[in-house]
Amino acid sequence: MHLTAVLLMTLKASVALLIFAVGLDSRLKDLRYLWERPGVMLRSLLAMYLVVPLLALVAVKLLRLPSVLELALVVLAISAGAPMLPRKLMRFGNEEYVVSLAIVSSLLAIVTVPAWLLLLGPSFDRLHTLDPAIVAGVLGKSFLLPMLLGMAVHWFRPEASARLADMLLKFVGIVFSACALALLATHLPVVGAILGPPILALAGFTLAALGVGHLMGGPDPNDRSALAVTCATRHVGVAMVIAAATPGPRTVVLIVAYALASALVIIPYMKWRGRVTPAGLQRSK
Repeated sequence: MHLTAVLLMTLKASVALLIFAVGLDSRLKDLRYLWERPGVMLRSLLAMYLVVPLLALVAVKLLRLPSVLELALVVLAISAGAPMLPRKLMRFGNEEYVVSLAIVSSLLAIVTVPAWLLLLGPSFDRLHTLDPAIVAGVLGKSFLLPMLLGMAVHWFRPEASARLADMLLKFVGIVFSACALALLATHLPVVGAILGPPILALAGFTLAALGVGHLMGGPDPNDRSALAVTCATRHVGVAMVIAAATPGPRTVVLIVAYALASALVIIPYMKWRGRVTPAGLQRSK
């Protein structure tokens, strides 16, 4: 089997394991938090699922970008939700909001991603080849089943589940990073081609998404910070599922490059918010 195929399979497996780990560390009240606050949920989901994708589509129409970069931006834009974020965002205080946002967004991706594909397929050749129903089925198997399985295990063994979740998250982080770097190393010509304006475009998308979440995060500065980072960190697992179904490895490599490059934009923002929202730091202790 080709090395690229092995790396892609490993990345997909690590994402499923990640979702399982999030489920292990989730409680029923985490899932209910946003549903019991419809105003907060509506504002958060509009920012993630509507405003950020529309912003990317406007950028694609206005800027003359290479076709593969256009496709990567569109795939990332419609891939809302970031299950790896809860641990990073606990410093901002409202744990229930952060975890609930990660769970709800991962589950809603099963519906929203196929809906965007159906809407955008006629405008983008490679997206047009994807069957939204098939993508929905793949996302259901990749996200819904691991999430429900993890939550079921947590229901029976909550203490053991929390410890296992910690170990799995660390393990998955290492495996995902190693595979991502290996994928980039095996496609150096593609990496070389995206240095410069393409990387700046991806960084600009991350910065714009940060701004959307920050502005729409509401009056609580901690929630504002959490939504900003969640909007900026797109669901790489969802994006990988879509990109892997398109011909050639270039889109996948761009998405992996985005996952690594976006940290250069997000980390300074998190450090800044950590300084200006000391109350969030105190509540999380």
